[in-house]
Amino acid sequence: MSSMKDREEGFERKFVFDEELRFKASARRNKALGLWAAEKLGKSGADADTYAKEVVVSDIEEAGDHDVFRKIRKDFDAAGVDQSDHQIRRTMDELMAQAIEQIKNT
Repeated sequence: MSSMKDREEGFERKFVFDEELRFKASARRNKALGLWAAEKLGKSGADADTYAKEVVVSDIEEAGDHDVFRKIRKDFDAAGVDQSDHQIRRTMDELMAQAIEQIKNT
């Protein structure tokens, strides 16, 4: 009985760890994505940092990455930035992989 409880607690700890990693990685990815998009939009310095924060905050609208993608897409369209949906999503995926690696290595 004790070993079953230990296993259950182990799975719960792993789940909590994975969720924390996902949350931290998403926030880090969104900031990096915001800085990438800010550069494409011609923003720099404090304006780029402010825009990156807006991208991070946009992620609380709904579960998943759709809200972040929509913000970037809308802002690119409004500014006439030529980036395909595929390019934006590929950058999101690449930055997520980088964020996960950075967190794991800290």
